[in-house]
Amino acid sequence: MSTAAVPEPDLRVTPPKTAAAGLPAVAVSLGMAVGQMGVARTARNLLRLNQVDGFDCMSCAWPDPDPKHRHTAEFCENGAKAVAWEGDTRRIDRTFFAEHSLADLEERSEYWMGQQGRLTEPMVRRAGGTHYEPIGWDAAFALVAEHLTALDDPNRALFYTSGRASNEAAFVYQLFARAFGTNNLPDCSNMCHESTSVGLAETIGVGKGSVSLDDLHHADLIVISGQNPGTNHPRMLSALEIAKRNGATIIAINPLREAGLLRFNNPQKPGGLTGHGTELADHFLQIRSNGDHALWQALGHLLLARGVADHAFIAAHTRGFEAWAAHVAEIDRDAVVAATGLEWDEIERTADMLASAERIVHCWAMGITQHRDAVATIKEFVNVALLQGMIGKPGAGLCPVRGHSNVQGDRTMGIWERSPASFLDALGAEFGFEPPREHGLDAVKAVAALRDGDADVFVGLGGNFASAMSDTAVTEAALRRAKLTVQISTKLNRSHVVAGETALILPTLGRTEKDRTGGIVQRVTVEDSMSAVHASRGRAEPASRQLRSEVDIICGIAAATLGSRFGIPWHDFAVDYDTIRERIGRVVPGCAGYAEKIRTRGGFVLPHGPRDSRTFPTASGRAEFTVSPLAVTAVPEGRLVLQTIRSHDQFNTTVYGLDDRYRGIHHGRRVVFVGSADLAELGLADGDVVDLVSEWEDGIERRADAFRVVEYSTPKGCAAAYYPETNPLIPLESTAEFSNTPTSKWVVVRLEPSR
Repeated sequence: MSTAAVPEPDLRVTPPKTAAAGLPAVAVSLGMAVGQMGVARTARNLLRLNQVDGFDCMSCAWPDPDPKHRHTAEFCENGAKAVAWEGDTRRIDRTFFAEHSLADLEERSEYWMGQQGRLTEPMVRRAGGTHYEPIGWDAAFALVAEHLTALDDPNRALFYTSGRASNEAAFVYQLFARAFGTNNLPDCSNMCHESTSVGLAETIGVGKGSVSLDDLHHADLIVISGQNPGTNHPRMLSALEIAKRNGATIIAINPLREAGLLRFNNPQKPGGLTGHGTELADHFLQIRSNGDHALWQALGHLLLARGVADHAFIAAHTRGFEAWAAHVAEIDRDAVVAATGLEWDEIERTADMLASAERIVHCWAMGITQHRDAVATIKEFVNVALLQGMIGKPGAGLCPVRGHSNVQGDRTMGIWERSPASFLDALGAEFGFEPPREHGLDAVKAVAALRDGDADVFVGLGGNFASAMSDTAVTEAALRRAKLTVQISTKLNRSHVVAGETALILPTLGRTEKDRTGGIVQRVTVEDSMSAVHASRGRAEPASRQLRSEVDIICGIAAATLGSRFGIPWHDFAVDYDTIRERIGRVVPGCAGYAEKIRTRGGFVLPHGPRDSRTFPTASGRAEFTVSPLAVTAVPEGRLVLQTIRSHDQFNTTVYGLDDRYRGIHHGRRVVFVGSADLAELGLADGDVVDLVSEWEDGIERRADAFRVVEYSTPKGCAAAYYPETNPLIPLESTAEFSNTPTSKWVVVRLEPSR
């Protein structure tokens, strides 16, 4: 399997920038926004972004400050890019699709497709057709209903959700799927923080972080593992700056020395545009990919050896301490050094910093969650936090940083293929039907079902599933086998091109746009990474009069498919979202009085037992220390471990531009970052063009061709390159244990001279 490509002729490499924000960031983001939206629209949209009476950013899920502490410009560079991308004044209509066949679009890059503008009307590719053509909304809903009702088993349908969907859309979407008869609700969390959800649920009883923004501000030690906030969560840098000002120490643990981990120039402060900024990381550990599990077992071992333990907390609130303590007491020092690539004295120093801190926040992102041992690693974070009593304590706790604006809210609303019986019981009691109890398919299993002929219909609520998933060749072939694919989208992407036998594009309103469904001004709600829920209301005029809201589209499909079955009032839901919120309040745990609470200025915070009262809703009623055997995977000689990463001009699979100034990359994306020692051993040099070939136990050769080698500071044996270009290298079956998340941060590859 190969992805053929040619070298990018305009690609240029310069020394990477060292500042994480400031004048360049402001200039780049505002320049892009003005170029795509114009001056007036840019000012209106950006000044309403993340404001109480405005709309929530469609980029990352970082929480908003308290309303009285918000800046006039409460956004980061990536947020401005996301708003510009959605507010694009260019348009795609039937003329565009008449001029571009699917065969033509298949040759276009993800970047090119995103630059064509907003989708404006429903389109269909009929079976055997070469082009998309217009279709009316009612006809589109009827077409979906025809395919769904023709299935002999509801489980042959797949209902995928992206993290940009609102809580209201997510709730009616999962309700529709379950009323139809399936729990097949794969979502983007399956590809990113599923390992977090599994690890935390098993140890503290809640699959969410246990901190608030105020906790981060008042921690005296913050540990950031497997995360690049400067590119992926830039607003987090402001919180880290406040913590530093309050005296916090920061430890950064990551394979790449990222600009956003080291220094921050805050453009919202006087002098922040041009000054030296704030130094962030006090201690940087350049760890090998997937070495974190070994590191945190070693840190637990060293803390115990130093006599560091909150015995009162352990006795009152935990179970399993003795077994875990016995396990880490026998740690193999040589194995830890081999797995991490760190010197032992670096690990000792880190343990000293943990031992001396009174309030510790542990942060992590996909550099942790997308490894084979991801769940075990997260459990090790929890073990150390429990050892020191750092849960349910001001200024301390667990902080998984989600990468999509409402991915956590979607899960709260029931977008989960394995929702607990208690949720299904409440849903069934509220709507008068028996929801299916058999667990559904996650993202990896959904691709396998399409590939193997066990699924026929794929409905995508936002996102770009074809480009987001691993094993691109397998994923694309699987989608093409579907009898029907439906994509609910704002802009053109690869998933519209990789179409089923019959394919629909249903254009939807963006987060920035006015929603007048039902003749009234609607608002939606979202949940951030710290369990805060608040309203979002767009103020811009829609890109087309034909656009419909996500809620309206879902309810239209549901009504066409189910009719009056179970008496679910789809029409009422579509025309007044408060009627959805009333049902959410009666079904979703922690959401009683939901419709009233979201009217509160700034919203409200969902209850969280471990954080609020040190109560742990596990089977034992206690937080669980866990034992995870350490396994160090050997990499064959001459091979590297590749991790896939974003560029700075990118959000998930959306490519805003072709530069990554923090890493010194300009006008291109097909680069592979490799350390000098590995280049010397492999007989390669900076500037060489190579093909990446992954090796997996199935013996299939997966290739991604024509990558320019960039000498970069990486741990010995490790390399990095951008996705989705490198997704073809990740085998579908290569997943994290227990969470089934693709191992996008652990791909064994060899580098060959380009063909």
